[in-house]
Amino acid sequence: MSQYVIAIDQGTTSSRAIIFDHDGSIVAVGQKEHEQIMPEAGWVEHDALEIWRNVQEVIGTALGTADLTGRDIAAIGITNQRETAVVWDRRTGEPVHRAIVWQDTRTQPLVDALAADGGVDRFKAITGLPLASYFSATKIAWILEHVDGARERAEAGELMFGTTDSWILWNLSGGPDGGVHATDVTNASRTLLMDLETLQWRDDLLEAFRIPRSMMPEIRSSSEVYAEAEASSLLHGTPISGILGDQQAATFGQAAFDAGESKNTYGTGCFLIFQTGTEIVHSVSGLLTTVGYKLGDAPVHYALEGSIAVTGSLIQWLRDQLGLISSSSEVERLAKSVEGNGGVYFVPAFSGLFAPYWRPDARGALVGLTRYSNRGHIARAALEAVAYQTRDVLDAVNADVAAGGGIHLSELHVDGGMVANETLMQFQADMLGVPVVRPRIAETTALGAAYAAGLAVGFWSGLDELRANRREAHRWEPQLAADERDRLLRQWRKAVTKSMDWVDADTR
Repeated sequence: MSQYVIAIDQGTTSSRAIIFDHDGSIVAVGQKEHEQIMPEAGWVEHDALEIWRNVQEVIGTALGTADLTGRDIAAIGITNQRETAVVWDRRTGEPVHRAIVWQDTRTQPLVDALAADGGVDRFKAITGLPLASYFSATKIAWILEHVDGARERAEAGELMFGTTDSWILWNLSGGPDGGVHATDVTNASRTLLMDLETLQWRDDLLEAFRIPRSMMPEIRSSSEVYAEAEASSLLHGTPISGILGDQQAATFGQAAFDAGESKNTYGTGCFLIFQTGTEIVHSVSGLLTTVGYKLGDAPVHYALEGSIAVTGSLIQWLRDQLGLISSSSEVERLAKSVEGNGGVYFVPAFSGLFAPYWRPDARGALVGLTRYSNRGHIARAALEAVAYQTRDVLDAVNADVAAGGGIHLSELHVDGGMVANETLMQFQADMLGVPVVRPRIAETTALGAAYAAGLAVGFWSGLDELRANRREAHRWEPQLAADERDRLLRQWRKAVTKSMDWVDADTR
């Protein structure tokens, strides 16, 4: 009997393969970064072929590290950077353009043109999403308009679209030789093209973005057998049976399945998901309504999400662009070299502001500088910005659930790379006024994909068994006085206003 499940975690900066046992413990990991391509200001691209090569390599690394073969693996789960758009030739498997990453803002003119008729909420009642360059639809449209011959080839049925889960699934299941072209409901709900109620592509939305339906993958549940790994794969014959977008996967990996449960993932960006159950809650506070998960034929579960564009990538920026630190781990030491932020606030609106503001005209701002300010204050302001932005999103969640008679958050479950930063986690608890809880298994994104895959093949019996796997590693209780918290938040929100109205018609 196969004793393990493998999750492919195709993220924004790297691809990983993680093998889990029945207790949800990590057995082995393979990881490889891919290039971040930024040809112009506001443009972010990935090489989809490089990503596929890396996925194959990390699968081999994980299996080799654990001294396992494909016969030891019961199921394959996939989780992925959402919204990132890949368009490729269905006959050759060659992408027609580099993947356009979720952070990319080049499509703002198309967003503005579509919003001229009905505003940014033109499709929100159907999709749960505002018009924004963040989502996949405008990225597909841009490729069709700007790549020579792409529109004609798409209309002739020669091209396929997918977020990176679809790209990995198609290649892993055979590619041009019978690969399955599908996605799950969570990823589909991030395209601006799916109806939240029917869980299907809408012809009127496809027409609005001028996207041929033939390009689109089939929408499936998050937990079912989609295909088997093809013959040349190290996982030959293993069922591919779970797909969840990365933030939904992290929530699932936290065993936050029910209405009122939530998690916050601290990665390249920061994403808070609050489960609302089988009912759609339309946000009036700047949040996204999205699909949380769907297990086979069971009812779909929905969620509210607050998406923050820049958190972990801000620390990378301090390292790579400014040279303020030589490694990301140094930022905590530098931040702790000062007692407070010294009045310095950093608003990292590098791609505009996401939830709850949705201001594409915003740009990064470092404010409150005096001759007293030093490297430590800037590092601390960068860490604090993560916590402030999370507080803004949680305030919006609380407003929405209060309007619907729901229950406010009593504690926040956290995961992602930045949760190792104890200074940040304590400040987060202070800013929220509720406990922050880190699980024993921090790799909850991959774990959620593994759970979805394992449920589909009977490796785990149900959600209660997954809940029993949940273990708490650390808890941070709020320590800051309420009046000091309010003062810091007041100054932060003043700083946010300084980042707005920056982009004019002749600027970027």
